[in-house]
Amino acid sequence: MNAKNATAKIAKNAGKAAKNQVAATSEASSTRIGIVESDARDKTRKVVFPNPQMHPKYGKIIRKRTVLHVHDENNESHMGDVVEVASCRPISKTKSWKLVRIVRQGAAKFQSVEGAPKETK
Repeated sequence: MNAKNATAKIAKNAGKAAKNQVAATSEASSTRIGIVESDARDKTRKVVFPNPQMHPKYGKIIRKRTVLHVHDENNESHMGDVVEVASCRPISKTKSWKLVRIVRQGAAKFQSVEGAPKETK
């Protein structure tokens, strides 16, 4: 009987460790890196995440993108910056992401983003 109890405790502890690992993975996946497309509003940025996909039948690359409204408390980021954002509680009707850090400042290349302004040389 002692062997059964020991085995049950080991299985229980293994299950807890697996749950902790899943929780750590989900926290890491709740951050994304994208490009600031608009900084016109106060404390709000529009961040774009390009997602090019190949058409399964024809092979043409289809340019899809995800646009998120991000809360920037100190108005630190500007158009063209590459930023890291994290999900948070809903701040307004459309904002449920917050700015974590600015990865790279300056004008990023918008070639993979459809409808974005082009850089001039």
